[in-house]
This record gives sequence, C-alpha cells and structure tokens, in this order.
Amino acid sequence: MSDLPLAKKRPVSNWSAIWVLPLIALLIGGWLGWRAYSQAGVEIQVIFESGEGIQAGKTEVIYKGMSIGKVKRLALDRSESQRGVIATLEMSNDVESHLRAETRFWLVKPSVTLAGITGLEALVSGNYIAVSPGEGEPTYKFKALPEAPPLSDDRPGLHLTLKAERLGSLNRDSPVFYKQIQVGRVKSYALGEDQSTIEVKVYVEPAYASLVRKHTRFWNVSGITIDADLSGIKLRSESLASIVAGGIAFATPEYRKDSPATDPSKPFRLYEDFEAAQSGIKVLVNLSDFAGLKAGRSAVLYNGIKAGSVKTLTVNEDLASATAELTLDPRVEDYLVEGTEFWTVKPSISLSGISGLEALVSGNYIAVRPGKKGGKAKRVFEGRAKAPPMDLSAPGQHLELFSDNLGSLEVGSPVLFHQLKVGSVQSVQLASDNQRMLFAAYIEPEYAHLVNSSTRFWNASGITLKGGLSGVEVKSESLQTLLAGGVAFETPDPQAAKTPKKLLQFNLHESREIALQGGEAITIRLDRVDGLSPGTAIRYKGLEVGKVERIELTEDLQALLLHARITQASQQIARAGTQFWVVKPELSLTRVENLETLVTGQYLEVLPADKLSAKQTQFIALAQPPNKVAPSAGLRLVLSAAQRSSLKAGVPVTYREVPVGKVTGYELGPTADRVLIHILIEPRYMTLVHTGSRFWNTSGVGVDAGLFKGVQVRAESLETIVEGGVAFATPEQEDMGMQAKPGQTFALFEDPQEAWLRWAPKIALP
Repeated sequence: MSDLPLAKKRPVSNWSAIWVLPLIALLIGGWLGWRAYSQAGVEIQVIFESGEGIQAGKTEVIYKGMSIGKVKRLALDRSESQRGVIATLEMSNDVESHLRAETRFWLVKPSVTLAGITGLEALVSGNYIAVSPGEGEPTYKFKALPEAPPLSDDRPGLHLTLKAERLGSLNRDSPVFYKQIQVGRVKSYALGEDQSTIEVKVYVEPAYASLVRKHTRFWNVSGITIDADLSGIKLRSESLASIVAGGIAFATPEYRKDSPATDPSKPFRLYEDFEAAQSGIKVLVNLSDFAGLKAGRSAVLYNGIKAGSVKTLTVNEDLASATAELTLDPRVEDYLVEGTEFWTVKPSISLSGISGLEALVSGNYIAVRPGKKGGKAKRVFEGRAKAPPMDLSAPGQHLELFSDNLGSLEVGSPVLFHQLKVGSVQSVQLASDNQRMLFAAYIEPEYAHLVNSSTRFWNASGITLKGGLSGVEVKSESLQTLLAGGVAFETPDPQAAKTPKKLLQFNLHESREIALQGGEAITIRLDRVDGLSPGTAIRYKGLEVGKVERIELTEDLQALLLHARITQASQQIARAGTQFWVVKPELSLTRVENLETLVTGQYLEVLPADKLSAKQTQFIALAQPPNKVAPSAGLRLVLSAAQRSSLKAGVPVTYREVPVGKVTGYELGPTADRVLIHILIEPRYMTLVHTGSRFWNTSGVGVDAGLFKGVQVRAESLETIVEGGVAFATPEQEDMGMQAKPGQTFALFEDPQEAWLRWAPKIALP
C-alpha cells in the first residue's frame, strides 16, 4: 500500500469557456442599444385642426421629395385654447437644427379646384406632411397651417403686389399671362390695410421677369369680355383656363417701350379688364348737363377718337348736377392740366342747324379738349354747359365781337362774307363789363386773309326795313340769317395792315350802313374810363364828330386805350396837338357845370390842333379841361400859415381881386408846427411879387363891428367865401424891395391891414 504515489494538489480556476457566449451577447446588445440611441430621431409635436388623412406609423414628413420623418402617434388636444389633433412626429436628427419657431408644417392631399389639380402625387404615395424650414428660436412644438403657404419670396423670379378694387374669380395659383403664355401665377390675396382694396401677390418666373417694366399694366382676364354696339359684337378671353379659373394678364403700352425696369417694392394697379387697363387714369368731372350718359357705356371722345369712358355717374346732392368718374387713355396724361375742358355732346336741332348728329347712333358722350402740355396737372374738373369756343391754337382767325344787343345770334350762327359762309359763332356770353355781349367767332383758315384792320362786322340777323314816300325797302342777308341770325363783314381796304395776333377784337355794328361809315381811326389813352363805354360820343362845340368803338387795357395794365373813329372833320382833328378830355358833371356851392351829362352820359370833348401840324392818330387824354390844367411855367412860392383853413389846391391867388395864380398844394412844415401852402403865380404877373409883398387868407367873411361905426362886412368874392383863396398886395416903390425869387417863403396872415388895402404901386406888366 505504501508503494502507491501520493496525489498532487493544485487550486481549481473559476473561469470557464462557457462564459464567452454571454459576454459576446452583452457586447452585441450594448452596441445595438448605443446605435439605436444615437440614430433615434427627434420627437416634435404638430397640432392639426383635424386628423383626417393622417395615420400613425404610416404618414411621412416629406421635404423636397425626401422623407425626413414619420408620424409616431396621434392624440386629441385637450387644452381649452385648442381644439384639434396632436401629431407626434419623429424627425431625422439631420434636420434638428432647422426646427425653428418659423418652420411651417401642413398636410398635402389631392385637391381639385378651378385653378387646377394639386397634390396629385399623394394619390399614389398617400397623404403626407410637407415642411418649410424657417428662422427663429429652436422649438419642438408647432401649429400646422390649414393649407399650403404661398410661394416663398426667396424663390428666384419676380414677386409683385397688385392692388384691385375687387377679387373677381381669382384664386391661389390662378395663372399670370403675357401674350396668352403663362409666365407666373397668383401666390396669395388678402384685404388691404385700408379695408377697401384687395392686395394680390403674384409671381413671375425668372425667364419672364424682364417683361415687367415701370409702366406695365395688369388687368383681370377672368371669364369672357363682351363688347356690343351697333357696329357688332366683340368677345375677348385670354385662354380657356382663365375663363374657368380666372387669371391676370399684363403688357407694356407701345408708347412706353423705353420704360425703365420696375421696382418690385412698389405695387401695381390691377385693372378690371383690358379696356380699363388701356384707359386707366382716373378723372372726376362735375357736369351740369348729364342727360343720356350711362356708367360703363358712355365714351369720352377727342375729335371722334375714343380717349376713355365713363366709369361711374353719381348725382350730386343738389340734384342739378352729377359727378362723372372717367377712366382715360394713359396717352392723354400729359394733357390733363389746367385749361382742359369737358362737356356733354347730345343731338341738337336748332335754327342754326343740327349738331351732335353722331350721338344719335353711339349715344350721348363726353367730349374733351386737352389743355396745353406742360401745365399744372389736374384730376378734378368743372364740366362746361356747352361746347367751348374753338381753341386759339387751331388754324384760322379767332375773333371777339362786342355788341350792345344779342339779336338772334347764337352758338353756330354763320359768319358770312358776301353771303358765303366762312366761319361761325363759337360762343355767346356777357362781356366783362356786364353791359355788352361778347361773341367768340372763328374764320376758317382759307378765309382768314380776308380780315385786317379795316374789316367791319355787323349783325345780319332778321330783316331790315326802310320806308319812305318812294316805297318800302326790305333787305335780308340770306334765308339762313333770317331764321337763325348771322354775322356779316366786309374789308374795304384789302391792303390794310394785318395784325399777327391770334385773337382780334372788333365792334359788331347794328347794320352795314353803320359799320361801313367812313372816318379816321384813332386811339386815345386814359388812366380811367369811368362812365365811358363803346358808343360814347366825341364832340366839338356840341357837334358829334366821332364815337368810341371799343376799349381795351394796355399791355402793362396801367391805362386803357379807347379805339375811336372820327367821322367829321377828321383831317383837322387827327393831327399833332389835338387835345381830348372827358366832360363830366361838376357840382359845387359856387359852380354847376356839364349838368346835361347826368342824363346823356359823359362824353369826350376835342380841341383840334393847328392845321399846319403833322398827322397823328394816337393821343393821350387830358386829366382836366385845358382851361383847368395848371400851367407848368410861372413863379412858385411858399406861404407859411398856422392853419390851412379852407384852402385847397386850385383856389385862386388874387391881386386887387384879379386872379393871377393858383394854390397848387399844401403840406406840414418840417417841424409840424406850420402849414406850408404852395402857390403858382402866372408868368405875366410874376413882377407883382416883391420881398415886401404881404399875403393874407381871403376865405370866409370878415366882420368889423363897433358901437358908433356900426357893422362892416368884408369878403373877397362869393367863390372865396365858399372855397377859400389867397390875396396879396405890394407896397410903394420905396418899400417893395427886390423882386421875389422862385421858392421864396412868405407869411400868410389871417386878415389884411388897412394900409395894405391902400397900396397901389405902379408896376409895368410884360
């Protein structure tokens, strides 16, 4: 038993190969867990108004055709402020940086509208959620849009805003056309800030963006436009799509081809139709005659060419006038200035003829005569009751005829030359003096040379009757003037001077005999013409030798010119040195003159010149009659007095009660303690005044009373009692002194001394 070997002892190991498999499984599980965690998406919540069309685990989130997330679960939104569905989305980690406050989500599903079919791809792949990244703070909770947002302004192309008065049948994605080619679409629309217009956002593709210029015009092409009148029916439509879904078209007017590129920040106007786009300037006209005009139908014409149309017609509160809103062709924009005139044209039948005949076919319309280009822009006008006179810029001769009576003349009455119609009366109105009639007449260009400075016009209306013992003479210019009135003229001297003025003025005489009477035409310049008018007589010694034919202002507006005709003694009167003055009534306490002019009216008196003087036809009237005009020559002196008393300019200066001069004026002295009275001694009596002369005031009555000598009353004359006057006396030779010099000053005494009244020196007069 002892031979058996002893067993060797060693410790047993705790490790076993069986543990390899669990370890490997643990490593694989950890790796899978880490991978699942690192690749897990970002969960966000999107609130939809409805869960219709959304399925958990199936509906994907698509961005530019690529899936970036999926709906994990759906739940009702139980908050009080919201009523919808909360969709929990698992988004790819790659898009986490784009989950911002302005990021937008919306559900895409198939939709069929008049504008077209959208979301067609959803028919195959099913509904999906679209996303549009935005800016802002990071967030994981969003509110979905009820529909797809409008096209982003960042998309290449032209993004514009159009302002319209109404939307019509426009919708999102409605097409935008250029020459019937779709070049863009409507992005969105909304009510403007002013709550009265619609703002339509449109997009034009980059390839066509250059077609939109500053003066481009946009118009609504929805549906069909029908324009019907007696000339036929015209239908217009942009395309079949625009008939169904609406649309917008645009174009740049031919005359605006040089228009600069547009500024996208400035909105364009969206016109209702093509016609409105072509006539797009808004103008308001207040009309007193609006019979027969129709909103949307009546045209605005210029010389028969359509320049616009009446958009609206509103009767004013006074019920006697109406305000017409016109839309005018943009080409007339430069002529809508002060001076532009509008009036209503309608058929009219009168003794003068038929006018407005074209309105029988096309209906009443508004005529326009543009103002001068470059004037002050204007958009509100007062319409005329009748057509205005022919524009002065029109070829031909324009006339203003003045007459005391209207007769049977009216607008359209003919102007005749040897019974040939060469023009017409354009307007009839009161002249500026409200006393005479003013007729605006027009002579056609081919006859304009017949009028010159010798032309005479007369009223040829009606019948002229002349009767006597030899019989009765009946005369009429023509049958037309017998019924409708007319103006006739003759030019006695075809070689007479012709003025270059576009507007000539003539008197319209009552008859041919008066118009063609001979004489010499003269002009008289006056500062004022109070009481004078055409027809005022020119007299010499009570005999009428001529008449005033017309009156006009000088070019500097400082005086007036009387155009007169001398019919008697014209050879003696139309000469240099002839004097004219106005005879008018004079009333004073001491004098009454020309009292008959209170009844017959004022007139011009003439004093012919010497026969040897040269011929003259232009004169300046005297301010006063020649005998009352103060002479410029003589001895001018100054009298110093404490008071002016009743002295005034024009009162006499007497020597021994004989007038030898006049008072010419008065003023305060330099220190205002004296009154300086200026007098003028006539040249013949200058030698009477010496340094020893004494002057006294003869105004009023002098009374000298005493107990024993009684009462003595003294006065120079009745005239000096009322108007005042100055007298003087010069002492004897030894005391008279030197002869007075011009400008010398003398004292003016209140009363004379007894010794002064006895002075009687002998002074030789020249």
